[in-house]
Amino acid sequence: MKTDTDWAAVAALTDAQIHAAALSDPDAQPIPLGTDEELEILGLRRVVNTHKLRARLKMTQEQFASTYRIPIGTLRDWEQGRKFPDAPARAYLTVIARNPEAIADLLGEAA
Repeated sequence: MKTDTDWAAVAALTDAQIHAAALSDPDAQPIPLGTDEELEILGLRRVVNTHKLRARLKMTQEQFASTYRIPIGTLRDWEQGRKFPDAPARAYLTVIARNPEAIADLLGEAA
């Protein structure tokens, strides 16, 4: 499909020029990173990125699921975007993100 786009000109743009062009588009404004309440008004919610969390903890999916007692299928669904954590799971993931060692220790003691 032929377009009128000058791809050489697009490729020559700097990151700053691309950013400025994006900000000048009223339909492409950045999402405000406000409080949870402000995001909720917009119909958005803050979600812990489990893949990044696992990477930070240097854990495989299997290790993370086993350590924090999350079904492996559920974790995979979250990471692949097939499903999203519900409110209790988001709270649990937030606690894990803030103090992973303490949660792992507590769950290990309960085993």
